[in-house]
Amino acid sequence: MAQAQTVMASSRTGTAMPQAKHRSWILCLFLALPLTSLPVRAKPDSLKEVTDENWEEILTGEWMIEFYAPWCPACQQLQPVWKEFADWGDDMGVNIAKVDVTEQPGLSGRFIITSLPTIYHCKDGVFRKYQGARSKDDFLTFVHEKKWKAVEPVSSWFGPSSFLMNSMSALFKLSMFIRRCHNYMTEQLGIPVWGSYVIFGLATLFSGLALGLLLVFIADFVFPSRRFSSPDYYQKKQTMEQARLIQQDDEHEADGEEDDDDEEEEEDGDQDDVWRRRRGSPEGRPETKGQGFPDETLRKRVVCSRDEEEEDT
Repeated sequence: MAQAQTVMASSRTGTAMPQAKHRSWILCLFLALPLTSLPVRAKPDSLKEVTDENWEEILTGEWMIEFYAPWCPACQQLQPVWKEFADWGDDMGVNIAKVDVTEQPGLSGRFIITSLPTIYHCKDGVFRKYQGARSKDDFLTFVHEKKWKAVEPVSSWFGPSSFLMNSMSALFKLSMFIRRCHNYMTEQLGIPVWGSYVIFGLATLFSGLALGLLLVFIADFVFPSRRFSSPDYYQKKQTMEQARLIQQDDEHEADGEEDDDDEEEEEDGDQDDVWRRRRGSPEGRPETKGQGFPDETLRKRVVCSRDEEEEDT
């Protein structure tokens, strides 16, 4: 009996062990289901992308910005280093960003990017160009030890938010727009290259004419002509013309009087010459000293002789 009881007890315990293991597996499965149903959250990318739409965000806080192009070999070599540096941005409190100049031509003109890659440091809207070594440790040292304070900042005249740089940004955007239009016309529409150039030339010509007319209208509006600003313009003009004609007549009359005076003076001079020639004796000999007559007497004689000749004729 004792042996039978022990055999039955062992058989019970043997069947109970698999059942307990089975229950534990089921419990673990039910606990794992909620965990697998939770959404998986990826680590946020620490490298930010700056565009023409959100570039004003870099005016606040501290930033390190890389300007690159996908086709640039030097930029391709720098990309892994820049991503590693960006992973340290949150720890240092610095925003690490990049700008693709092929996609953001406005920012390329706003910062006057002449070489690639170009790196800028920005602290509260003050920009400084980074010109040191391009390794992760050098970047970390530049920011952590604040070596950027020794770099001369960009002048406010050439700052990205100045009027001059806004104009440059608009010019670069326009050039990129023209390039895209040229590519669309030559590649999509099948227009030859010279035809695209002719279209752009005519567009430039007509836009210049339209701009010139607009400037003329603005000038007339701001500085209107006298004929439109004054209602008595024509009456005043006629009065001024009459006054000018009267002045010319007075000048002509004054000139005529001066000519008459000159003629009278010439006649008097001729008479004086005649009187001088007739001084002397009737035979034509010069009079001796003391026998001459006064000038007045000679003049009277000449006048009397002229009167006699006229009576004889």
